[in-house]
Amino acid sequence: MSLFSCKNISKSYGGEHILNGISLKLEPEEFVSLVGASGVGKTTLFNILAGVEKADAGRVFLNESDITGVCGHVSYMPQNDLLFEHLTVLDNITLPLIIQKKKRKEAREYALSFFSRFGLEDCARKYPAQLSGGMRQRAAFLRACMLEKPVMLLDEPFSALDFITRAEIREWFAEISRSLHLTTLCVTHDIDEALILSKRIYVMKGRPARIGGCYLADGQQSGSSALTPSRLRLKQQLFSALSGALIITQPKAV
Repeated sequence: MSLFSCKNISKSYGGEHILNGISLKLEPEEFVSLVGASGVGKTTLFNILAGVEKADAGRVFLNESDITGVCGHVSYMPQNDLLFEHLTVLDNITLPLIIQKKKRKEAREYALSFFSRFGLEDCARKYPAQLSGGMRQRAAFLRACMLEKPVMLLDEPFSALDFITRAEIREWFAEISRSLHLTTLCVTHDIDEALILSKRIYVMKGRPARIGGCYLADGQQSGSSALTPSRLRLKQQLFSALSGALIITQPKAV
């Protein structure tokens, strides 16, 4: 069985069917992207996977245990960084440890040991308003890592950044993910981002939303942001799949 999976997740709001039998899986240390148009229901699915919302049908599993509707089993980084403006960067990042009843001094020492790796060595005493967008995302990501959960869910983590900053941050993020051996599911509507970061890419489409297929990619292995000929071919297939012009059969679904 996979490290993390969901099976046949369905959800409706006010009589409107949003999700229809969504199933996906993550293997250990795998980066997987979930690509779909804005409004297709990706964030709703993430809320269910994180235990924040309850599905009408379907189950969520972690290491073969049923965690459906239960919070606290995965790390979840939402689209907005949600840093507390009245707290320093260090206090923001240590907050999950304090909530877990860690002693303040120990929590600070542990968090500070990661600051250099995350490029935040000069930011500990600063406040979020003093940081650039890219540095805020680094801080938010480190805070999520402090939870030390086996799976990390990222909801459009770079969408609020400008084009140049987004490119820099996702290259940095790819390197950090590999060095920390993270298992990650990332929601995005940016196909290039998915191609650069992922080992596999799920396509989510329709209303109600369903999984249209799963593609193998080489982003996690290559570490390169270049759009190679193979990535360009896959990019076209993903565009076609999202538009409904192509039944997904290649590359081989997994």
